[in-house]
Amino acid sequence: SRTKRLGMMLNSCSGQNLALIDVKGFDPRDITVTVKDGKVTVSAERKVECNTGLSKTSNYKKFVKEFCLPPGVCDKEVTYSV
Repeated sequence: SRTKRLGMMLNSCSGQNLALIDVKGFDPRDITVTVKDGKVTVSAERKVECNTGLSKTSNYKKFVKEFCLPPGVCDKEVTYSV
């Protein structure tokens, strides 16, 4: 079977691709993107709890990626899709 990969593509309105970020293992609802002061921050958090009756385990996963926009690209020009 094929493994599905979840990625996020960031673009400027000029059609230029700025980044492709691998966010495998996260639901799109868990992902937050902010663009402020020439920086893009992509973050995601996920917590999964499993209760077997005898024990309880938690799995916590966090991802943060931050980078500066290229010269000439303003904050309002950036779009993203998952």
